[in-house]
Amino acid sequence: MNITQLFILIVLVLALGTALGRIASKLFYKYEEEEMAKKAKFLIKEAKKEATKIKREKILEAKERFIRLRAEFEQNIGRRREKIFNEENYLRNKEQEITQQLEQLHRKQNALEKAREELDQLRDQRIKQLEKAADLNIEAANQQLMEVLEDEARSNASIRIRTIVDEAKASAIKKAKSVIMTTMQRIVAEQTIENASSIINIEDDTLKGKIIGREGRNIRALAAATGVDIIVDDTPKTVLLSSFDPTRREVARLALQQLIQDGRIHPGRIEEVVAKTEKNIEKEIRDTGERTAIDLGIYGMHVELIKLVGKMRYRTSYGQNLLHHSREVAQLAATMASELGLNTKLAKRAGLLHDIGKVATEKSELPHAILGMELAQKYREHPEVCNAIGAHHDEIEMVFMLSPIVQICDAISGSRPGVRREVLEAYAKRLRDMEDIALSFDGVKKCYAIQAGRELRVMVDSNSVTDEIANALAFDISNRIEQQLQYPGQVKVTVIRETRAINYAK
Repeated sequence: MNITQLFILIVLVLALGTALGRIASKLFYKYEEEEMAKKAKFLIKEAKKEATKIKREKILEAKERFIRLRAEFEQNIGRRREKIFNEENYLRNKEQEITQQLEQLHRKQNALEKAREELDQLRDQRIKQLEKAADLNIEAANQQLMEVLEDEARSNASIRIRTIVDEAKASAIKKAKSVIMTTMQRIVAEQTIENASSIINIEDDTLKGKIIGREGRNIRALAAATGVDIIVDDTPKTVLLSSFDPTRREVARLALQQLIQDGRIHPGRIEEVVAKTEKNIEKEIRDTGERTAIDLGIYGMHVELIKLVGKMRYRTSYGQNLLHHSREVAQLAATMASELGLNTKLAKRAGLLHDIGKVATEKSELPHAILGMELAQKYREHPEVCNAIGAHHDEIEMVFMLSPIVQICDAISGSRPGVRREVLEAYAKRLRDMEDIALSFDGVKKCYAIQAGRELRVMVDSNSVTDEIANALAFDISNRIEQQLQYPGQVKVTVIRETRAINYAK
C-alpha cells in the first residue's frame, strides 16, 4: 500500500469517524432532551400537587380563622347585648324612681298649696284683728311703713354714697400715681431720679476727665451710642446715668463700667464696647424670658413676647420688680384657676403677660393694658389670654372667667404689705390709726391689729365693760373705722372680755 492509498484511507476513516460522532452526538442530545422533558413533566406534576396541597391548607386555615373570628364576634355581640340589657334595666329602674319622686313632689306641692291657703286665711284674720286693735286699716299701716323704710333707705344711701366717694378719692390718688409712673417710663418726659437714673461709683475723681475726654468727645460719643444722658458733676466719686428707657440705662451702666475697668476710653472703643454690651443685654433678655417661661411651664410663646418678658427684669413699679410681679401673678392665677376648675396653663400665660404693655417698644397713647392686649392678639395668643390682659384694669369688658382672676391676682400681688414702698407706709399708718381708734374708747386696755390689718383684737376691762356693752363697743369701733379710715376689703373687730376667778387653797 502506497502512501496515497494510506492517506486516502486515513481521510475516509476520519470522515467516517466524524459522521459517526455527529450521529452519536445527535442521539445523545435527543436522549438528553427526552430526559429533560420527562423531568420537566415530573416537576410540573409535583408542583401542581404541592400547589393543590398548599391551597387546601390555606383554605383550611382561612376557614378556621373565619370560625374563630365569628366566635369572637358572637361573644362581643353577646356581651354588648348583655350590657345594653343591663343598661335598659337600669334606665327602667331609674325611670320608675323618677316617676315615684314626681308623684311625691306632686303630693308635697298639693300639701304646700293647702298650707299656703291656710296661711293666707290666717294672715287675713290677723290683719283684721290688728286693724281692729290699732284702729288702722291696711293702707294706712302700709303708708307708715313705707315712710319709715324710705327714711332708713335715704340714710343708708347717704352713708353708702359717702363711703364710695371716699374710696374713689383714695383709689384716684393711687391710680394717678400708677398712670404717671407708667407714662413717664414709656414716653419722653421728666422723671424722678429713683426711677430714671443709675449711679456709678468710681474709685478716683481723675477718671471723670477720661470719661469726659478732650473737649467732651468721649462723653458725647457715649451719649450718642447709648441714648443716655451722662451727668458728671461735683458729686465726689459718682457718675449719674439718666434715661427714660431702663434697658438703655443698663447698657450704658455696663458699658461705662467696662470702659473704666479697661482704662481705654475713646470714641472708637466706646462704640465697640457699647455694641458688644447691647448684644449681651439682648441675649440676656431673651435668656431671661425663656427661663421664666420654662420655670412656669409655658411653651409655644412667640419669640417677641419672650423678649418682652425678659425686658420686664429692668422695669419697676413703685419699687416692685415687674418680672417678679408678673411671675407672682402667673402663679397666683394658676392656683386660683385650679381651685375653680379652669385652665391653669392659660391662667399662667395671662398672668405672666398681663403687664406686657408696660415694656412695649411701640410708641402709643393707649393704656398699657390695651396695648398689651393688642400685642397678644398680634402674636396669636388665646382669646381668653387677650381679654384678661386688656380687662385687668377694666379698660374693656370681661367676657371670660379668666379675666377677673387675673385682675384679682394682680391686685393681690401689688397690694401685699411690704411689696411696694408706698403701700408699706400706708399699711403701717393704717394699723396705727386702727389701734388709736380702739384705744380712744372707755374700758379698752389693749388692742392689736392682726391679719395684715384685716382684724382688730380689742382687750377690755371686764369690771367696767359688760357683755352687752362689749357688743355695742364692737359696733361703735367698726363704725368709727368705717368713717375715719380707708382700707381694702373689710376689718373684723373682735372685743375680748375676760373674767378670771382666782382662789387659793391653804
